[in-house]
Amino acid sequence: MGDQTKATTQDRWGSKIAFIMAAVGFAVGFGNVWRFPSLAYEYGGGAFFIPYIMALLFIGIPLVTLEVSLGQYHQTGDVGVFGSIHRRLKGVGLGSVIAAWVLVTYYAPLIAWVINAFFDSFRNAAIWEDSTGSEAYAYFLDEIIGEKTLGADYLPTRMVWANVGYIAVTWFVVWLCLAWGIEATGKVTYFTMGLPAILIFVFLGRAVSLPGASDGINTYIGEWDMSVLVNQPECWSRAVSQIFFSVGVTVFSPLGSYCPRDGPAFQNSIIISVCNSLFSFIAGFAVFAGLGYLAYEEGVELDKVAVSGPSLLFGAYPVVLAMLPGGIHWVRLLFFTLFLLGIDSAFALTDAVVTVTADSVPGANLSRKQIVSGWCVLGFLVGLYRKSREFILKQLDSISEIKSIAPADGGFYVYIDLGEELVCREKGLGSTEMCRMLLEEKGVIISGCDSIGIMWRWIRHLPTYFSE
Repeated sequence: MGDQTKATTQDRWGSKIAFIMAAVGFAVGFGNVWRFPSLAYEYGGGAFFIPYIMALLFIGIPLVTLEVSLGQYHQTGDVGVFGSIHRRLKGVGLGSVIAAWVLVTYYAPLIAWVINAFFDSFRNAAIWEDSTGSEAYAYFLDEIIGEKTLGADYLPTRMVWANVGYIAVTWFVVWLCLAWGIEATGKVTYFTMGLPAILIFVFLGRAVSLPGASDGINTYIGEWDMSVLVNQPECWSRAVSQIFFSVGVTVFSPLGSYCPRDGPAFQNSIIISVCNSLFSFIAGFAVFAGLGYLAYEEGVELDKVAVSGPSLLFGAYPVVLAMLPGGIHWVRLLFFTLFLLGIDSAFALTDAVVTVTADSVPGANLSRKQIVSGWCVLGFLVGLYRKSREFILKQLDSISEIKSIAPADGGFYVYIDLGEELVCREKGLGSTEMCRMLLEEKGVIISGCDSIGIMWRWIRHLPTYFSE
């Protein structure tokens, strides 16, 4: 089926806002709450924002623009996008889809643990109200994840049936969000992304009103240790990896494929990228204000409480919330918020696989419900294989480091450059001419075809765009 024919039959988002909410919902996840604030704390406080903002401007926004534009123009997922550049590049798109699928099969058990913790808080509220952060996190590992069932060789000895059920619930919710088409999915995102956006301000407002909050906020952004930019050069790669953590998995092409072909790709990409970073920034205030309160109550320095990694999100911060009036309800609200953040990312990652399947020859004979059902059942079965270990949490916490060298993510520009060169050689065009062709003939804003071109064209078009 040709591109033009497909453009007239492709399922569509109900509105521009629905697309933006879905894309932001994918980008915003657990890493925005636990990883970004801890990186700022580890690398010079406010000084970390310098490499982070540079990574956002020169990598994040151009990358999202590129992906949305390609998916929007070709009206297909990653395999079709790369195949349209050159038939031999379909494997690059397939690698991207595989990366998304592997990630969601790790992500689903984490969501299941959050659901487990939510319901467990109704049975064992005291563990969050009467424990230290380290004790609460140990409980999370042993009772929620099920590490106490591991043998001496640290391998599973039996099924943790509660988590089996919650993994099933997770995939059933993903199925509900995707099975009825992309327009219905867009409506779901008003709740799954809209409510967490409201709740993060609720957590922020409550946290900043607590004694000791100012000390936590000062640690987060008030101190600017500029020496880390030179003495700890890894802070630059960490900033880039945090951007990849949110927007590095190429799901924006399939999400963009459901937009009209002449839609405002550049504008949407800026909104998506900036909203993702703003959520991280605001979450950092809420988290560190709460940690400042915890340090104040315990009479210790802030560096004596957990300020990074899973122990922050599933240990220290719930304990902080449990210390407030009506504390256990705040803990439950936190877990509910985390569930919404996680499920957004899960169904966006799954949709990347569903889109490619639907665009394939075998998928053309299947309904969307059949495709979604097949992948969700497979995801559930793979989730049973994932071992009940803290290893998954650590792997998710560092997965962006892997993504920085993965062909489907960090190497994305390399393959785009390769595809561009193949096409340009056939047409006898240079890089600049190729970009001009995309801009003038295809009606889709693509701010460059290689990394330098993306940076320069984005900066050059910025004043013109906002003056329109």
